Amino acid sequence: MQLRWMVVGFLLPLVAATASANSPTAEDIMEKAHHAVLYQGDMMRAFIRMTITDANGNQRKRQFYSLRLDRPSPAQQADRGLGAQYVYIYFQRPGDIKRTAFLVHKHTDKDDDRWLYLPDLDLVKRIAAGDKRTSFVGSTYFYEDISGRSLGEDRHELVSNDDPYFVIKSTPKAPDSVEFAYYKSWIHKTSYIPVQVEYFDARDEKYRLWENTQVKVVEGKPTVVSGVMHDLRRNEQTVVESSRITYGLDVPPDIFTERYLRNPPTGYFR
Repeated sequence: MQLRWMVVGFLLPLVAATASANSPTAEDIMEKAHHAVLYQGDMMRAFIRMTITDANGNQRKRQFYSLRLDRPSPAQQADRGLGAQYVYIYFQRPGDIKRTAFLVHKHTDKDDDRWLYLPDLDLVKRIAAGDKRTSFVGSTYFYEDISGRSLGEDRHELVSNDDPYFVIKSTPKAPDSVEFAYYKSWIHKTSYIPVQVEYFDARDEKYRLWENTQVKVVEGKPTVVSGVMHDLRRNEQTVVESSRITYGLDVPPDIFTERYLRNPPTGYFR
């Protein structure tokens, strides 16, 4: 299988250490992958352009800022850096969704809390746990894709150890709660960044494809700056491109609360 991936600013060796008695387990690999994509630095700000393309080639564009703050604790695997996390997304364009805001409180021991602020209605809507795998603002990404799926919700199996990728098969522990039967992740052995994730249904048919297509080093950290989510059934896709990425800003935790959905901290979105 040909995997498309562009790495800018550093060289990732294509040959990693061969399998040995000390080879990482599937759980170890997935934890490192989550850290590489979702937990780089303790705080991250990015400006994001989203392009949604339907089956007829029609495009819709969104622009927004994303703030992410990690809040690990000893009880939440702080030693691995996969603890509690806050995510705040603020839309600037187009006009019909301007000032829409999305807030996530990510947990390790229970379902994440998610809220969506709809400015035209002046309404804060709580996103139910059962809706986490539905479309995020009309794109092919799901709400759950934005903050990341909890590792503990799936069983992970190492199915291939060939260079340069680990291939992990993940099967949901509660299959009735999701629309997929399993997914496979191609994880680069050096960076631990997932290059490609394929989702399969109960008929063993691939129906979703997620690709991280470009990585850059930002402030010394390998960072995914471009990705695309394909809906293979509907022949639709969403491209996400990140820029103006900054790590380590001094952002107070109280910004990541419901009251700031109506009063966005615009000083951080520049």
